[in-house]
Amino acid sequence: MCILETKNVYKVYLDQKKTKGRLVLNDVSLKIDEGEFVCLIGPSGCGKTTMLNLMAGFETPTRGEVLYRGNPIKKPSWERGVVFQEYSLLPWMSVIENVEYGLDGKKLSDKEKNQIAMDCLTMVGLSEFIDHRPNLLSGGMKQRVAIARTLAMDPDIMLMDEPFSSLDEQTRRRLDGEVCDIWLKKQKTIVFVTHSVDEALLLGTRIIMFSQSPGEIVKEWSISVDHSKRDLTANEFVSLKQEILSTLQACSCADNYTNNPKMIKIEGE
Repeated sequence: MCILETKNVYKVYLDQKKTKGRLVLNDVSLKIDEGEFVCLIGPSGCGKTTMLNLMAGFETPTRGEVLYRGNPIKKPSWERGVVFQEYSLLPWMSVIENVEYGLDGKKLSDKEKNQIAMDCLTMVGLSEFIDHRPNLLSGGMKQRVAIARTLAMDPDIMLMDEPFSSLDEQTRRRLDGEVCDIWLKKQKTIVFVTHSVDEALLLGTRIIMFSQSPGEIVKEWSISVDHSKRDLTANEFVSLKQEILSTLQACSCADNYTNNPKMIKIEGE
């Protein structure tokens, strides 16, 4: 069943005079079914994060629709939880307090909030660090807290914007595995933005590539291999990786948006 859909979405960012705008997303239509793990890849500046912001309800499309279960997304909602690249933890709160803080809007007792937070922190391997302040944690541990905070809200969809890009490779791979375990256990729908083809191949049930800005969907790949059996050195994955990299290179060789942005004129009211 389709849980998230974009219909002919355009996104334009206006200049200060609001007479011209830069086209960032160009007629993007896609459907995401419940339980999918969808990875969005593409050149830098192609609109991946903008698309995630539209799905989250942080922004609205200039034209077109973004739908959650068939209804237009007009604002953020707990049904669509977001994990950012930056941890955004409150430094004066402990680990468990940071996770509980996100539950303040729900009608729960302190005991219920504490139990939910503990369960989520246990799931990400931080049950022994609940009283630590963020400044005592490594980057990987901080991102685990951020994931636990989002999980505590029990969203239908987790939107993850390059959550591990600032981490070292070993920590990144370990957290990739933990996110995959969470996806399997909690049966969430995940939309995951990444620049890493390896990461997309290890995590995604579907990979969607965006073109150079203005972003359009260039190609999609479905991966049915069980996550526990994925081996990036296997012939099928080596071939698939080469195909994706070749397509990505072709996209990146298009007019670079920083040097030749797609500008459109905005008609005055």
